[in-house]
Amino acid sequence: WSRSVFPGPVAVLGSMGELIANGTLFRHTVASLFRVTAGFYLAMALGLPLGVLLGRAELVRRLVNPLVQFLRPISPLAWIPLSMLWFGIGDQPAIFLIFLASFFPLTVATTIAVQSINPVYFQVAANFRFSPLERVTKVIIPAVVPPVVTALRITITIAWLVVVAAEMIAVQSGLGYLILDSRNALRMDYVMDGMIVIGAIGLLLDRLMGQLGRLDSAEWGRYAR
Repeated sequence: WSRSVFPGPVAVLGSMGELIANGTLFRHTVASLFRVTAGFYLAMALGLPLGVLLGRAELVRRLVNPLVQFLRPISPLAWIPLSMLWFGIGDQPAIFLIFLASFFPLTVATTIAVQSINPVYFQVAANFRFSPLERVTKVIIPAVVPPVVTALRITITIAWLVVVAAEMIAVQSGLGYLILDSRNALRMDYVMDGMIVIGAIGLLLDRLMGQLGRLDSAEWGRYAR
């Protein structure tokens, strides 16, 4: 293959230096990280409490779980046309897609984790007359931390994948946009630079979530109290 199709490592590293020097790479990376952070945190803020509620409230699970299971298999990318109509062009549609990609896995994983808690723990909590808040902080949170952290580790990778795809369509910044714009300009070295940065950040995010998972349930229970 010619260098215009598959550039060598020298050309890729040279163009990487250009993108770093002119600030292009930093600008696009920050834009992508902002969207992932906003969408992922929003999914955590809504999905984790909903998962706890679905895991503990039978009536709510019967009402809400069918809707969750219906929407969950739909690819976040299938929502791109609607997200562009609802939010226009900019950060909002990308954040919405990342939220969808993260919300359902976190909700389902939390629901399963809560349902897997030994019922004896709740019986003991009832004997000690724990309040609902105490049941959450002293029973549920320490018990569900390991599976939920695993779900977070997987979901953050999914969110990082989705933001790149969303940026190729709905925004004009970010690493996904950099790859698409470079492809249109036939700068395959810039395309590969974007791919390298995406892989490096994905590895870093996975390592960070792995460090979070090393905290055991007792430590999380102490933090919750």
